Amino acid sequence: MAEPVTAVASNQSSFDSLVARLSRQSVDKHHDAYADVAWDSPEMAIDPHDLRFRLPDWESVARTDWYKSQTPQVQAAFGLARYATAMKVGGEFENVLQRGLLTHAFWLPNGAPEFRYMHHEVIEESQHTLMFQEFINRSGTNIKGLRRDEKFGSGFALRCSRTRPALFFMFVLGGEDPVDYLQRRGLASSDMHPLLERITRIHLTEEARHLSFARNYLKQTVPKLSFARRHALALFAPLLYGSMARMMVYPRPSLLRAFGVPRQQVRQALRHPDQRAVLAESVAKTRRTCAELGLMTPAARLLWKACGISGDVSAKPATRRRV
Repeated sequence: MAEPVTAVASNQSSFDSLVARLSRQSVDKHHDAYADVAWDSPEMAIDPHDLRFRLPDWESVARTDWYKSQTPQVQAAFGLARYATAMKVGGEFENVLQRGLLTHAFWLPNGAPEFRYMHHEVIEESQHTLMFQEFINRSGTNIKGLRRDEKFGSGFALRCSRTRPALFFMFVLGGEDPVDYLQRRGLASSDMHPLLERITRIHLTEEARHLSFARNYLKQTVPKLSFARRHALALFAPLLYGSMARMMVYPRPSLLRAFGVPRQQVRQALRHPDQRAVLAESVAKTRRTCAELGLMTPAARLLWKACGISGDVSAKPATRRRV
């Protein structure tokens, strides 16, 4: 049944008000990668053996016998490389996001409130990328991000920003929700290096706006899609989020090779119930969004479960870092 015209108008008005509010917040509370991070302060200096870079207990590699057998200094060096690698992947994802937003904004009509907001978001994502790369450069680690095939595969998301915007913003949630979860849990772990903490807090503050826009954009557009397209999105969502969550939550193979971490031990750690719970919890908010959009069909639920992100288990509360 078609949605009543008055309801559509009301939804559009609410969405426009939200976008205007997010744009104002981007002006009132925004950060600069260099003006708002005291990079050259002594307390911000990066020492690869600083024990505050050690992994929290809930990280998969921290569960391995290999990691537990290393000296605290090696544990710290691996943790630093892990954080730098996550920032490299995050920066590359935000590069794709920025290009997609610009492509989408390019085709918007005059007066569209999303135009202003999307450009605010592009600016903020650029500042995040600058922060991430500056941290990587100062860490002294020669880390790698996305594989070549993953970079080429990002072209599909870019094309969607023009032809399938709802699918594009599902990609946005797939990249940002797991990172948001990991960073919030990292802050709860306490004893974080001050530079890492400053970058994390800035990123979380601004990403909250980005996530809000993406969720509300989907709530505004998905109900208007045809039944066939909504059904396709329902089936595609768990495949997308299962893949992207692993990309963000799991350690990169290049990092494991660089430190000689036994892959079998990592695979065993990833099968641990608590670690499987971390993966599922990293997309908990995305699951709820899909449920609100009516995308949790019986077939889709089976796929969410098959992909290991159904939420049948809950992650344990964040624990303090080992001393």
